[in-house]
Amino acid sequence: MDTLTALASAAFGSTVCLATFSTVNRLRQLSRRSRIAGLVVTGTLLCAVIGTVAVASRSVAVGFIAGAVLTPPVHRWIVQRRRHVVGP
Repeated sequence: MDTLTALASAAFGSTVCLATFSTVNRLRQLSRRSRIAGLVVTGTLLCAVIGTVAVASRSVAVGFIAGAVLTPPVHRWIVQRRRHVVGP
């Protein structure tokens, strides 16, 4: 397994995860009909990206999954830390 490829894929997986979180947060502000359509489009794009990664080599798939799995807890930790520093 190529380590550099796995690390690059982890960064890509992390980026996709954060972009998806941002998209869903923006969709929450829209009307119900627009929100559902946006979620369907977002889900379709995620399936296409994951399918493309799955066809790639094993190191790409492992890196992508590692990046996507590790990003949410780290992102939550950063956001909570920022709140404690900024708060009174």
